[in-house]
Amino acid sequence: MRAYAGLFILSAVLLGACAREEASVYPYRWVYVSKNPARQSDVEEIRQIVKTASEHGLNGMYFSAGFDRLDLQPPEYFQGLEEIKKICSSYGVEIIPRCLDVGYNGSVLAHNKNLAAGIPVSGQLFVVKAGEARLQADPPVSMVNGGFEKYAKDRIDGFRFPAKVGEVVFVDREVFTGGKASLRFENLGDYPDDPGRLIQEVTVHPERLYRLSFQVKTEGLDPSDSFGSGRFRVQVRGLRDGRQLTYFDPRVRSTGDWRQVTVGFNSKDYDQVEVCVGVWEGKTGKFWLDEMRLEEIGLVNLLRRPGTPLTVQGEKNGIIYEEGRDYAPVADPELDFRFDHDGPVIEVLPGGRISEGERLRVSYYHGITVYQSQVTACMSEPELYEIWRSAVRLIDKNLSPAKYFLSVDEVRAGGTCKACTERGMTMGQILGDCITRQAEIVREVNPRAELFIWSDMLDPNHNAGERQGNYYYHVDGTFQGSWENIPKDLVIGCWWHEKRYESLGHFSGLGFRTMACGYYDADNLDNDRTWLEALDATGGACGIMYTTWLDKYELLGEFGDLVSGPRENKQP
Repeated sequence: MRAYAGLFILSAVLLGACAREEASVYPYRWVYVSKNPARQSDVEEIRQIVKTASEHGLNGMYFSAGFDRLDLQPPEYFQGLEEIKKICSSYGVEIIPRCLDVGYNGSVLAHNKNLAAGIPVSGQLFVVKAGEARLQADPPVSMVNGGFEKYAKDRIDGFRFPAKVGEVVFVDREVFTGGKASLRFENLGDYPDDPGRLIQEVTVHPERLYRLSFQVKTEGLDPSDSFGSGRFRVQVRGLRDGRQLTYFDPRVRSTGDWRQVTVGFNSKDYDQVEVCVGVWEGKTGKFWLDEMRLEEIGLVNLLRRPGTPLTVQGEKNGIIYEEGRDYAPVADPELDFRFDHDGPVIEVLPGGRISEGERLRVSYYHGITVYQSQVTACMSEPELYEIWRSAVRLIDKNLSPAKYFLSVDEVRAGGTCKACTERGMTMGQILGDCITRQAEIVREVNPRAELFIWSDMLDPNHNAGERQGNYYYHVDGTFQGSWENIPKDLVIGCWWHEKRYESLGHFSGLGFRTMACGYYDADNLDNDRTWLEALDATGGACGIMYTTWLDKYELLGEFGDLVSGPRENKQP
């Protein structure tokens, strides 16, 4: 793979050198904007951004504004959108809509939450009592000493710690929420190797759904990073090989009173997991933990679509019971991809074949959140493409754009539901097929549309590459080869600065055009200068974008001057 990447880099350098001896002003010079047209304050902010962009040589606005759910937007949204169109037209700035989102799919899920990617649960035990089948843990599971009441001078039963008890970890008999004690962590910066954590190994059952909860109190911890990800984290890993089963950010404040944190996870094929809770890279402050619990849960975030079937089977007789005949329709009315609620019971119907006291084995699929709000759509469910087809028609009706940006990045779940596994395809093939169908949907409306897409899921140097353990987040597999299964006229937006030469070279070597998306919220333009150097060395490079996730536009004018004015061509 290294030799393969090296050939692409060399190819890109040679193509760039042959194409131009002086640095070019690239035709696509854009600014990233994520705003809500329904809010007049956002419209005014866009007015200022577009004005600055135009005055400094930029000519495009990548616009993230919920375009996949135009049919659900209120009237004031369209009023604001018309005003934004006039603003952009008056300043000569083209609107490029973000659409057909896969990895961050709030828009499609607004139409049908059940289109989320599903993770399988197999053979959970439900027992019928008084006409209802309820979950019975099988086998029972719990945290040892979750209230921290059993301890000695140098140990706390059931747990291990990177630091010694009495140096960073203390039993606190004055501050607690349950029982007579809690754990207090302090002096975090006095010891190396992230001492502010506790660890316990727990036996679980494979392919089951679990909930971990605890109380936490904080005082003066290091603040979160610029993207809001806290230093306080929760991790559950498969003990066999360390695979992470949770990717949830609890957003614990630097200072705050007791609050409950709740995290759900699927045990996948593991029978033992490692629970780890605490502060990563902490230097200041202290925190307390109490009332830690682990429990098996059932039917939470249950997905109901053709590709995520629910199976209710008699444990002894093997009969697969029928929904609507033997038991009432089942759904999770609180389907929100979090785990701080209970799932539904299974209501046994009179006259059906399910008996009182019967033990049932229930299998199904559930959705899950990554970090705070990311939920991925299932790329194999046909309904998804019908929603996208309607969305593109509405985008064309309201914007008539010449360019579309397909928002396919950080696809952190998929490939595990029946709709995916029955296709017999790799994740690279499933993703490539999805992107190809997206392009076809757009070109049904506008055959001449120019299509752009993020790079990471198509780049062996980035999220499409080989990975330790052969998995990517909740995906059982990698996206290797995805770049072989997409239309060749896509323009690829590369965004990982560290791998800019490898990434640009990879796509240039395959004949794709590329653009750079400066990463992301720096306080200077050093990254953008080095992106330009990499673009100058790449054949087929055609643009660069000012990309901010944090609404930091202070450097927009300087960025525009940098990418729109004359420059020396500096080969690496």
